[in-house]
Amino acid sequence: MKFNVHSEITYNVAFPTTFIFNIHAIRNNSQQILTESLVLNPQLEVEEFSYNAGAGRFLRLKSLGNTSFTISYDATVETNYTIYDQRQEFQNVPVSELDGDIIPFLFPSRYCQSDKLQKLAYKEFGGIENIYSRVLAITDWIHNNVEYVSGSTDSQTSALDTITDRVGVCRDFAHLGISLCRALSIPARYLTCYAYTLQPPDFHACFEAYIGGNWIVFDATQLVPLNSLVKIANGRDAADAAVASIFGNASSSKIIVSCELAEDNFTPFWYNENVLNGFSIQ
Repeated sequence: MKFNVHSEITYNVAFPTTFIFNIHAIRNNSQQILTESLVLNPQLEVEEFSYNAGAGRFLRLKSLGNTSFTISYDATVETNYTIYDQRQEFQNVPVSELDGDIIPFLFPSRYCQSDKLQKLAYKEFGGIENIYSRVLAITDWIHNNVEYVSGSTDSQTSALDTITDRVGVCRDFAHLGISLCRALSIPARYLTCYAYTLQPPDFHACFEAYIGGNWIVFDATQLVPLNSLVKIANGRDAADAAVASIFGNASSSKIIVSCELAEDNFTPFWYNENVLNGFSIQ
């Protein structure tokens, strides 16, 4: 499947400020970048870098104060997903056998206080033997018990806040899913992405669980087809995969995000507990 993705963000900068952007589609085994372009207006010096085994493509730039600028990114991306049926049996990988690069996704993190949710996690999901079914149950529980309300939370909202207030946006749904998985010793990570058919158009967030030796994506919001995602970055939580991190004084005055089909061969796979529920997007 091929998608055209676009993002355009304008910032008003009060004082000299350094930005780290995370808007590029990532290159990996299941996602190929066919074309892409980055435009800055006015032109600014920019540096691309990556870390954490290439889990994202980051841009660093510095803008002077009392000014504004716009950063625009366009790409055509071809994606290739592996589809999993919930009836498939998955062998759990015990913590004693996990690779070293998976281990960090077991630990509590800034927005995912999994150590404080163990009692709830074991009460609700501890009796489910199949690890895939367990993560599906977590996804269903979040969808049924947390109300999706745009603008209801902010950048400081954590999984503990979401479990208390029972309201949030995609970022909060993802953090809660990650936290409940980690509380059950299932590695889980945050996923920032572009998403076809998302309304209103914006960046989207889901989570991935490490099951049977594969990272499999889950989306408790159920707002978009699972195979409509174009991956931007992974991280322990949103702190690692934020679209923009600002070190200084600046505010966004415009943001435009889109993800459209580049060819007419898309068959959407919506969350359906009787047919399929996961995709591998390593």
